Order: sequence, then C-alpha cells, then structure tokens
Amino acid sequence: MSYMNSQFRSVKPALIEQRQAYRHPVHIQRTAIRQHGETAKVGELIDVSIYGCRVASDSMITEGSRIWLRFEGSSPITATAIWCKDGHIGCRFDETLDQTLFRSLTLISE
Repeated sequence: MSYMNSQFRSVKPALIEQRQAYRHPVHIQRTAIRQHGETAKVGELIDVSIYGCRVASDSMITEGSRIWLRFEGSSPITATAIWCKDGHIGCRFDETLDQTLFRSLTLISE
C-alpha cells in the first residue's frame, strides 16, 4: 500500500555531483561547435573532462543533437548535446578525450 502512496511523489534532484570525472575549469575562446549540415559557430570552452565539456555559445543546439567540436589545435571531436540552457551546452564525447589533448587544454588555461 505504501508503494501506491509514494508512486506519484516528486523526487528532488540529487545534491551530489554525478559526473564520472571532475570537470576542469578552462577558458579557451577559440572553440568551434557545429551540428550536422550547418556551419560552425564560435564558442568558448568553459570546462572539460575526458568524458565531456561545457561550451558557451549563442548557437541554437537542441538536447540530444549530435555535434562536432573543434578545440584549439585539435581534430573534430564528435559529441552529444546533453543539455542546453542560458547559452551553455553540456556535451558528452562519443569517445573519451585523448590524454594528450586533455592535458594541453587544461595547461592552456593555467
């Protein structure tokens, strides 16, 4: 009977960080973001981990969209837009970021 009463209760978001890895804050202004079939837009890399990143951009990206990212000195990286809010896009990389590229991105911002 208690299941029936709790079945429709709303659940608040978790208070703990649920990412697989810590996102390192960076500030790289030369970032390109592009959806399939569209021209690349300029963005700014805000934070990055080997699994994903957050990009500030005024481009209109919808959640779940497949995107291509190009950071300073990198080849295009495929990702999925997990969330989009207030000019920021949370992205999950299709493959983990190469350690050499990750290290160079985090060293650039220091």
